[in-house]
Amino acid sequence: MKKRLRVAILFGGQSAEHEISLISARNIAAAMDKKKYQIVAIGIDKQGRWFIDEGARLLRDSQPSQVELRDRGKATAVLPGATATPMIRLAPRRVLGRVDVVFPVLHGPFGEDGTVQGLLKLANLPFVGAGVLGSAVGMDKDVMKRLLRDARIPVPKFLVFERGAVGQIDFARVKRALGLPLFVKPANLGSSVGISKVTDEKEFGRALREAFRYDNKILLEECIRGREIECSVLGNEKPIASLPGEIITSHDFYSYDAKYLDEKGARLIVPARLPKALVKRIQELALQSFKFLCCEGMARVDFFLRGQSEIIVNEINTIPGFTKISMYPKMWQASGISYAELIDRLIRLALERFHKEKNLRTSV
Repeated sequence: MKKRLRVAILFGGQSAEHEISLISARNIAAAMDKKKYQIVAIGIDKQGRWFIDEGARLLRDSQPSQVELRDRGKATAVLPGATATPMIRLAPRRVLGRVDVVFPVLHGPFGEDGTVQGLLKLANLPFVGAGVLGSAVGMDKDVMKRLLRDARIPVPKFLVFERGAVGQIDFARVKRALGLPLFVKPANLGSSVGISKVTDEKEFGRALREAFRYDNKILLEECIRGREIECSVLGNEKPIASLPGEIITSHDFYSYDAKYLDEKGARLIVPARLPKALVKRIQELALQSFKFLCCEGMARVDFFLRGQSEIIVNEINTIPGFTKISMYPKMWQASGISYAELIDRLIRLALERFHKEKNLRTSV
């Protein structure tokens, strides 16, 4: 009998997207073929402590408002530089045994931004998804949009401010540059956390304070009136793009509540009803964005479609959601790749990249 791969699902984290990460991890664990994989659940709480449950029972309720880590009596850590058994348990201290690959399902800072990816590389562990550079670039909306703009990929008009310059943010100047309404958002976060839609100066002040609660750098962005289209990407050197999907929200914009708390907050149309030529162009732009931003493994690219043919890239997500309503797996299902097969491919891609990097010389 073929030996099962031991897969560590890494989830939770010190992020405002903590709860969504737990739900994504739960769905991935449920979809994995238990004949192929032995699952090890590793949860990171909001204080940054790591806990392990080899039976993958760390996850409780599936509701975003109630889900939480449990059974936190078995702290664990990564041992950098180890060659065979890099995961250790701290209490009681004992080696956990081999981990063949790590599947990070960490949304937002301290997980999707290259921090965990760097730690896993130091620990000599294969992991699913983008590496350090692609993760860091994909997380920072400011850097991401500047790189895409330099690559002549269309992005919304935007301004960037850091906390130290808050006194220099002039509403009249911003209004002239971006128009109204406009969006204010943290530069390093996802799931629409901390985002506000602004229509006047009074809302502007509140929006700035809200965004600065989550990040020391914020993005002010023009409001694109158009359809919201998404496209999934899968692969390393030769990535492929899924059929696009469309999000139609009943809220003022696709907010956190619309995404996760309101069952009727959004309607997902997969595949999107688009002409073939437009589908092809969206797929091309998704692949170009993926490559220009040095991504690997997986990503979801979000677009606006203004008018009948103007395509604008909004952002890229290097660890997209894997909840039951998440678009990344839904678009692959519509493209002929099941949830379970998608997980298989992501794990294979992680192992292929790891073995390729192991062949590189580390000495002269």
